[in-house]
Amino acid sequence: MQNRKQEIPKIEPAINGSVSYEQNTAKAVVEKTVFAILFTISFTHLLNDMMQSVIPAIYPILKDNYHLSFTQIGLITLTFQMTASLLQPFVGHYTDKKPRPFSLSIGMGFTLLGLVALSFASSFYLILLSVALIGLGSSVFHPESSRVAHLASGGKKGLAQSIFQVGGNTGSAIGPLLAAVIVVPFGQFYIIWFALAAIIGMAFLIRVGKWYQNNLRAAKKKPKTAILDAMPHLSKKRVGWSIVILLVLIFSKYFYMASMTSYFTFYLIEKFNVSVQASQLYLFAFLGAVAVGTVMGGSLGDRFGRKYIIWISILGVAPFTMLLPYVNLSWTIILAILIGLILSSAFSAILVYATDLVPGKVGMIAGLFFGFAFGMGGIGSAFLGWLADRTSIEYIFHLCAFLPLLGMITGFLPNLEHHPRRAK
Repeated sequence: MQNRKQEIPKIEPAINGSVSYEQNTAKAVVEKTVFAILFTISFTHLLNDMMQSVIPAIYPILKDNYHLSFTQIGLITLTFQMTASLLQPFVGHYTDKKPRPFSLSIGMGFTLLGLVALSFASSFYLILLSVALIGLGSSVFHPESSRVAHLASGGKKGLAQSIFQVGGNTGSAIGPLLAAVIVVPFGQFYIIWFALAAIIGMAFLIRVGKWYQNNLRAAKKKPKTAILDAMPHLSKKRVGWSIVILLVLIFSKYFYMASMTSYFTFYLIEKFNVSVQASQLYLFAFLGAVAVGTVMGGSLGDRFGRKYIIWISILGVAPFTMLLPYVNLSWTIILAILIGLILSSAFSAILVYATDLVPGKVGMIAGLFFGFAFGMGGIGSAFLGWLADRTSIEYIFHLCAFLPLLGMITGFLPNLEHHPRRAK
């Protein structure tokens, strides 16, 4: 009861307290979930992913303005996703050893530069440069922000990751909607209005950086034996194979997600002859369902076991993906919402499961999985764009429908919740 009455630590430390700020926050780091920080980092994740989601949302405009092929559309996504993915594991590995609290705001600064450049871009190659800057900002933001969420979790890692992740998914859902209202009617230059979100995000992240900096010492005081106690009683080989299985599941999820985020609007326009703005609204409905499913996945994983949530969310979506290419517009939207709701519940569970496999390496694991997810999204978009040019948009939805069947390999993952822990 006493813990509930304690106040959540303020972002600014006390200046002349008789007890050090690190001592006051040590218990919070270990025992309490610091919701003020979780919601703040989730909000900045919302802003970050909202700005990123402008890129696929304006594909129809860029395609018409610059007479781009679907292959070039795929290359834009590939450029963004590769710059957003390749650096993440290295950033995470570095910050695990030497945390850089204010790198969060620096990463948002790269996104700001990319958005301004994209609003002025006048050629395909300038578009590629602009999205590369936005991707670079993402590669800096995600590993360190995941560490902040982990630090503020108070042990509720699935819940904390879901709160953090739902901000990003909500931003991804809002971005196309705002693009439909702001950019589609008025033109490419109006992307610059999204730069305001980057400035707001930088201001919030500076304050989060201060909290993060003041809590690092408290986190370091946690005994190393606590990390050993948290390690699953598994061989290095079993841990390695489990990571590989999780990455295959990420491939399945994000290759399918690439078909939806990059080509669902084109699919609706081509098959059902809807307008560009209507297609953006339908994409918003799908991405909104993704945001809701993310929250469900993390909290359900904490309660029932992450392996089972991973299994249900990947394999369980297969009947809906295989049915989607054969139904009318109304059922297409309904199935898309169900797919988004179920499939999105996997990522938080996968990421927390991976950090349980490799304790003490939150930044590296977050960088690896966020980076791999973005990379698969980029490769998937480029490949599917190339395939669409040679076949049709409808064909790629027929093909991708079978990807969730890879969820069957989840059965080879160990049940971490039931494994004995190492003795002290």
